[in-house]
Amino acid sequence: MISKNKKKFLTSLQLKKYRILHNAFLAEGHKINHDLLNAGAVCKELYATTEWLKRNSDILPENFSDATDKELKSISNLKSAPEVIGVYEIKTVKPDVRKTGTSLILALDGIQDPGNLGTIIRTADWFGIKNIICSEDTADVYNPKVIQATMGAIARVNVSYTALESFIKNYKKETNMPVYGTFLEGENIYDKELSGKGVIVMGNEGKGIRKEIEKTVTDKLYIPNYPPEAETSESLNVATATAVICSEFRRRVLG
Repeated sequence: MISKNKKKFLTSLQLKKYRILHNAFLAEGHKINHDLLNAGAVCKELYATTEWLKRNSDILPENFSDATDKELKSISNLKSAPEVIGVYEIKTVKPDVRKTGTSLILALDGIQDPGNLGTIIRTADWFGIKNIICSEDTADVYNPKVIQATMGAIARVNVSYTALESFIKNYKKETNMPVYGTFLEGENIYDKELSGKGVIVMGNEGKGIRKEIEKTVTDKLYIPNYPPEAETSESLNVATATAVICSEFRRRVLG
C-alpha cells in the first residue's frame, strides 16, 4: 500500500524543483525500469503489481513494494496505469572533453520540446552515440515526458548540461576535431566527407542554432529535400533531422 504522504512525494517528482530537491526522478513502465535496473542505476524506491514483481524477481532493488493498479494510476503521468513505477537517483554527468573527444557526440542547442529530447536520446542510443552535451536552456532530461520518450535509452546514454559555446571552443582546442551543424546554406550531407569523430550540433525547434554557436561550427550540413525542385515543408522536425544525420554518419563511418 502507498501512503498519502508517499503519493504526494512521488507526484511531486513531476516538477523539476522537487526533482532537484530530492535528487530523484520517476520512471514509469516495464521497459524503462527494466533497462535502468539492468544498467545499474540507483533505484531508491520501486512500486509494482504483484505480477510484475514475480516476473522480475531477479532484478528487484532492495526497496520495493507491492502496489495496486489503482494506486499506480493515481501516481502515474500516463493515460493507462503502468505495472511499475521506480524512483531513481539523478546521475550527475559532467562533460569531459578527454572522453568525448574520441567519439561522435551530439550537442543540443536549446531543444525545448520534451518529446524531441527523449526521441533524440533514443536515436543516439540506436546509433551508438553515448554522450549528449546540452546547452543549459535545453529541456530537463529528467522530465517525465523526456524519460518516457527515451524508451529506456536514458539508461545507456550520458546527458550533461553546460555552457555549450565554451564547451565546443574547448573541445576544438583540445581535440582539433570537426564540429558539424545543420543549416539551409550548408553542404549536401550526402556529398560531404564525414568524420567518425566530432560534434554534431542540433539547434532549437524554431530558431535553429544560435549565432554564437554557429561561429564554432567548422562544417555546415544540409539535408536536401526530394525532389530538389519540389515545394515541400519548410524544415524537418529536429528529432527527425537528428535521426537522418546520425544514420548517414553511421552508414559511411564507423566511429
